[in-house]
Amino acid sequence: MNSTASVTEIRIKPSLDDVRIARYAALAIALSVLEAGIPSPIPGIKPGLANIITLIALWRFGWRDAAWISMLRIIGSGIVLGGFLSPGFAMSLMGGLSSLLALAAANHLPRRWFGPVSHSLVAAFAHMAGQLLLARLWLIPHNGIIHLVPLFAAAALVFGVVNGVIAAKLLARE
Repeated sequence: MNSTASVTEIRIKPSLDDVRIARYAALAIALSVLEAGIPSPIPGIKPGLANIITLIALWRFGWRDAAWISMLRIIGSGIVLGGFLSPGFAMSLMGGLSSLLALAAANHLPRRWFGPVSHSLVAAFAHMAGQLLLARLWLIPHNGIIHLVPLFAAAALVFGVVNGVIAAKLLARE
């Protein structure tokens, strides 16, 4: 029996923006996977190295690209590391969304006074706050979680400054 039905092939050519976003997202995913191999003495506290890529994208290309890169990194690393749709993934997603909302607001601040380090600090504290809020509402429905705030805030301060300085140094090399 001969079939005369033809199959129509649809080709989508990615734009240069799509290719750039995919490259930055791949780099961010690689940093997330690398970071997953670094032991942490305190569960839930990580340096957030992939956020350096998000900061660079925010500074070079704007919030939209940074948001795409951040969300692709969260989903991609969740899949690669085997935690997609797990509570850890939900925490990462909540932290990422919180930091992106904070960066959307911070992106309107004058750049001559607010640079990558201040943006990194805003994002780090928003990430921490979003994760603790989700943990309180869903995973640990007890007010005792408030005792973790100083520890997580200290980590947000340290890693926010470090990641911001690294991003600023990389941006200065342009």
